[in-house]
Amino acid sequence: MAGKGATDKIKGKAKEAVGKATGNERMAAEGRGDQAKGKAKNAMRDAKENVRGTKDSLKGRDDIS
Repeated sequence: MAGKGATDKIKGKAKEAVGKATGNERMAAEGRGDQAKGKAKNAMRDAKENVRGTKDSLKGRDDIS
């Protein structure tokens, strides 16, 4: 499922490409920033899913206090 992270990464790639094509370094830099933001959002989503999965796998275990 494509989320906000993927959207930011796509938007960032487009901004960076337009910035490079027009010689607008500021726009290119904003595009790189958007891509980094997208990667961070994806990493947070993955971490939350891992925690949720670990929590679910531990439910009902008697050996865990």
